[in-house]
Amino acid sequence: MTTADSVSPSWRTVAVLGVALAFGASSGPLIILAGGIIGQRLAPSPLLVTLPITALVLGVAAASVPAALFMSRIGRRGGFMIGAAIGAVGALLAAAATSAASFTAFTASTFVMGAAGAFAQQYRFAAAESVDAKHTGRAISLVMLGGIVAGVIGPEIGRLGRHWLAAEFSGAFVIAAIVQTGVVVLLALMRPPRTAAADSDDARARVSIGTLLRRPGLAIAIVAAASAFATMSFLMTATPISMHVLDGHSLDVTARVIQSHVIAMYAPSLVTGWLVDRLGVNRMMIAGAVALLACTAVSASSHAAGAYWLGLVLLGVGWNLLFVGATVLLTRSYAPSERFRAQAANDLAVFGSQAAASLASGAVLHQFGWLTMNVAAAVVLVVTLVLVVVARARGAQSGPTASAPSSSASGS
Repeated sequence: MTTADSVSPSWRTVAVLGVALAFGASSGPLIILAGGIIGQRLAPSPLLVTLPITALVLGVAAASVPAALFMSRIGRRGGFMIGAAIGAVGALLAAAATSAASFTAFTASTFVMGAAGAFAQQYRFAAAESVDAKHTGRAISLVMLGGIVAGVIGPEIGRLGRHWLAAEFSGAFVIAAIVQTGVVVLLALMRPPRTAAADSDDARARVSIGTLLRRPGLAIAIVAAASAFATMSFLMTATPISMHVLDGHSLDVTARVIQSHVIAMYAPSLVTGWLVDRLGVNRMMIAGAVALLACTAVSASSHAAGAYWLGLVLLGVGWNLLFVGATVLLTRSYAPSERFRAQAANDLAVFGSQAAASLASGAVLHQFGWLTMNVAAAVVLVVTLVLVVVARARGAQSGPTASAPSSSASGS
């Protein structure tokens, strides 16, 4: 088999995963736009208006370990197809809940859609496993480019389907269900290449989660990724409420800010693969933390639409740099036979932190205001930045050419 023969299926898989993410992840931005607005109308208390968005994140967190372990048994393609099917069911439940004006049912439906998202979060790992180790950063970045399209599609589904049916946003969720069904069909066409990671799935070597977490690189990767997601969720969840409900900006302007934010989350993926090769994961993570700190400064400075827009764009860019860097570092910190356990532990920590941040978001906004939210986020980011810098100085993190631990060491 020639090199071209082996590479082509690998990058074809990466392309399919990117397209699947583009459409499959569109439900997230839809819920971010509509969830708080629906919650404002249906929630029994102002403190609970962001609960549907929090339920989305809780669904991801709750299903992250089962999704990873389930795919270790049936394979990536089957797991991804089941995940997209769950997303379609969740969207239909959301349509029914909005029609019935049931806050409880709507919150439950976003939890189901979050569980589907836990499967989609594994796309980045599947991409990394489909190519040579030296191309890991580029593969992850290319898949995450699909998020640019998702950032446009999700809010547009909300805008176009908001009044499609009698109940507000019910039609939008019907459209989302159709989109998720299309993703199932697309994934059925995927033929993942056989990789070294796949060949190691039957390995008998086992390592405890505690042993994995004692590896400095892996621990820093999890902390950085969790910080990126928690900060992003904390501020993004509150933005539609702060902009549209409290500050009176129009829904169209609010939707554009959310769209710009989600695009900014994924547009840097055009260059982050190159940045991994040129700068290494350490500098990328530091740059991400600095961009997130800049977001809090801009967002705290004004309630004008322009400040919201620039702050949310910086939030997206900083999230991308910090999260992609942390993901690459993670993939270099475990042996192939440890991948599903390490990935499950990572996603549980990351999305558990995101869920806590989302849950706190609405309450902090209503009780303390937008300025306090940004100050609190800045404190978390300063701590993360210090940890990354100190770990880099001590040589705890890997450089751009580092590799994962060998299989022979996996049981140590």
